Amino acid sequence: MTTATAVPPIEVLLTAEQYAATPDDGRLTELVRGRIVEMPSPSSAHGYYCGNIGLSLGAYVKSKGVGRVVTNDSRVPTERGPDTVRGPDVAYYSYERIPRGPLPPGYWPAPELVFEVRSPSNTWPAMSAKATEYLNAGVKVVCVLDPETASIGVYTAGGFPRRLTIDEELTLPEVFPDFRVPVREFLG
Repeated sequence: MTTATAVPPIEVLLTAEQYAATPDDGRLTELVRGRIVEMPSPSSAHGYYCGNIGLSLGAYVKSKGVGRVVTNDSRVPTERGPDTVRGPDVAYYSYERIPRGPLPPGYWPAPELVFEVRSPSNTWPAMSAKATEYLNAGVKVVCVLDPETASIGVYTAGGFPRRLTIDEELTLPEVFPDFRVPVREFLG
């Protein structure tokens, strides 16, 4: 008598292109190293902070005529083989990366600037890892707004993150030479 040995199923990892083709079932997801990961629904407060960032950054970008601001977890490929596709809360694309005119279909290249809003369920090590992932993909600056501590962590390639408190001003010389916004503007 022979006994059959159970063979574990082989997991198939998705590419960014396969992920883009998956039907929208209403869930908020990201592709992390080939696997679809469901993200928690953002709270109203999270949306409020994202809105503040989008309004402030959008007004600056529009007044300077230098690019586009996107929100709402617009998909950004950050790794290949296996693929990862993240959804930043707010991102800035210069006209050098996404030229004026009709918006291109599909994935866009990495933006110059990404903002993430830290939710209570996000750990700082996880947020730092995500910031590093964005930087490795070609993002110049990643800002993580933490409403709990009323601060922003600013990450740049090759440098230590800097932390700004509610009483300080956020500047982004790596992207905009004259951008200055009080941190409190994003929080209140």
